[in-house]
Amino acid sequence: MAGRFVRASKYRHEQSYDNLRISKNAWDTNLIKANPEYISVNWEASGGGAFAVIPLSEKGRVPEQMPLFRGHTAAVLDTDWSPFNDSLIASASDDGKVFIWKVPENFTIYTDAEEPADVSPVARLSGHLRKVGHVLFNPAAENVLASSSGDYTVKLWDVEAGQAKLSLKHKDIVQSLSWSADGSQLVTTSRDKKLRVWDVRQEKPAVEVQGHHGAKSSRAVWLGEHDRIATTGFSRMSDRQLGLWDTRNPAQPVGGDFTFLDSISGVCMPFWDEGTQCLYLAGKGDGNIRYYEYENDKFEYLSEYKSPDPQRGIAFLPKRGVNLHENEVLRGFKTVNDSYVQPISFVVPRRAEMFQGDIYPPTNGLKAGTTAQEWFGGKTALPPKISLESVYEGEGPKEVPADYKPPHAAEPIQSPPPTKTEAPKPVEAPVPSPVTRGPPPSVSDNKASLAAGASKFADKDDESEDETSSFEEVPKPVERLSATAARQEEKTRGPIFVQEPEPSKSTPAPAAAPQSSQPTPAASTPTASTPAPTASGAAAGLKDFLAEIKNSVQQQADTLKQQNQIMADQSDQIALLLKKVNTLETKISSQGGDGEKDERIRELELELEEARS
Repeated sequence: MAGRFVRASKYRHEQSYDNLRISKNAWDTNLIKANPEYISVNWEASGGGAFAVIPLSEKGRVPEQMPLFRGHTAAVLDTDWSPFNDSLIASASDDGKVFIWKVPENFTIYTDAEEPADVSPVARLSGHLRKVGHVLFNPAAENVLASSSGDYTVKLWDVEAGQAKLSLKHKDIVQSLSWSADGSQLVTTSRDKKLRVWDVRQEKPAVEVQGHHGAKSSRAVWLGEHDRIATTGFSRMSDRQLGLWDTRNPAQPVGGDFTFLDSISGVCMPFWDEGTQCLYLAGKGDGNIRYYEYENDKFEYLSEYKSPDPQRGIAFLPKRGVNLHENEVLRGFKTVNDSYVQPISFVVPRRAEMFQGDIYPPTNGLKAGTTAQEWFGGKTALPPKISLESVYEGEGPKEVPADYKPPHAAEPIQSPPPTKTEAPKPVEAPVPSPVTRGPPPSVSDNKASLAAGASKFADKDDESEDETSSFEEVPKPVERLSATAARQEEKTRGPIFVQEPEPSKSTPAPAAAPQSSQPTPAASTPTASTPAPTASGAAAGLKDFLAEIKNSVQQQADTLKQQNQIMADQSDQIALLLKKVNTLETKISSQGGDGEKDERIRELELELEEARS
């Protein structure tokens, strides 16, 4: 996967969105958001707050006078597009308000009017006491919006009703928030260095643990339909770090510690791509975007997009907005010099001219899993998936089961072999492939698939030339027949040559042999007792073998018993000698110094030496 981008130049505008006045507000947000139709940009406006909406198709230098989305009385800090309505957008402002906007039909930034008409909000949501820094739509429930504020709360809004129905109270300012795929949980990072996972409808954190230890801002992103969360932050020494968290065991990051990234001072903005199972990290204040593949509870580094132009904000398109015919798996938009937005295309380099099902699994469409009323009532459901193959063919988005995966059209031999954990194949596909919702096949998977294919062809080479099935050519295990059954067999099939085993062998030889039209005299009069000697001989041989083993074990046991007795006797002798030595030493020490006693001492010493020897 490679990042393709247009060289930054003030003389080249055909691929970028130039002549913008991007907000210079220092609040830590991404500044821009994107969907398949528009990008929104926080605008540096005088006399209140505003943001701009630019259609993706209108690239180049924007006019000096263009319609803006005005209504806030202070700077716009964040925006977010509805995942189920490409014309609906929410904004958060320094004035403490949340506004909902509707992009007019056939909206364009080019107009002949001297003063283009600005767009007004369709709904105003009031309830926060201080500035609102972030807004984020629920990815599964329609018209459910989360907003975080300087009053230390995250409010959950029913956009249809225009009121906040739930409130999540924090102990400090919220720095980032991210929804789980089914919209039932929300993860937040805060200035108090805590990582919290909220069961939002209970209005209390299910998890609250120590996050990154650094004083700078930290970010969190939910890894799609996994029960994992990725965080970026800083250590006490201001090194940038990456953390992976298991929501079922959140006491510490997976692996026991954070991963060191670098020592750059800018905040790292994380983005998750469910289709490729990749995590993208974009540095705020530098021009690099590194990306990792999530596999086996680890982030495997893939590559890095490098640019000399630093970005302050960045946004990525939903999967349904990428260019399928160019094998584009992701498209981002980065701000440069607070004056233009540059698209960045991440493309898998393939020459195939067919739909690439392995890199384009089903993705979320424009249909929600639940309504706002159902969601606030306690219902949880993933949104239905759409097939990108139908979009590739120029048809309308086709809804498919959540576990559906289109066949790999370009290189069918490289698709991974089915596993026990994969879901059943769809009935409607002519050549269904194993169902997986994981990442695309890795190099090791392709090698295993090629090896399996080679083994398949090797087996075919070993097969016999006749048309009979290989299962019929394999003889069944030999069954011992009774006398009556043996006679009946011989009457119906003719004589069978049976090779009796040698007495020393415990396993009889095969009993079946080719039939002969002219049997030998020895085999022409088979008897009913033919199999009996074989069975009795084998039983007798086995009994003798067991008897030999028993005798050998008994002999070894007797030998061991004798050795133990000898060792016991020697131990007794050693104890008596030690006792005698001690007695002699006592006598020597008690003798005096005259001649007779000296002579006695020498005798005792000799006895002592003899005892010691």
